[in-house]
Amino acid sequence: MVDVRLNKVSQLAGFSKRDDLQYFLREILHVDYVEAPLLAPTQDLLDAYKKNKGRWEDYERDFLRLMEERHIEEKIDPAILAGGCLLCSEDKPLQCHRRLVVEYLQRRWGNLHIKHIV
Repeated sequence: MVDVRLNKVSQLAGFSKRDDLQYFLREILHVDYVEAPLLAPTQDLLDAYKKNKGRWEDYERDFLRLMEERHIEEKIDPAILAGGCLLCSEDKPLQCHRRLVVEYLQRRWGNLHIKHIV
């Protein structure tokens, strides 16, 4: 499980708070938990979209630019994503940054197999 959330410990996270989730994944499912903060948006970017009800198109453009500036394709080990699952707070992939992450990396790396779990 690759956690790409910006806020991993807020009260809204409930049982999926970082430490609890890591424990449950390991003890019940024998699944590794990895944090990938480079794949999370900035607080300003997230606030502009969520709190200030910004347009998805603006968020998408700005998040793609952020990933380019961070050079995530050079800093993230592809092995982390091999057979992995990206976790964030959105329930559907259409307007979710995890979709943007995998599509961005697919264009850079190729050879990623993407399946959205809905």
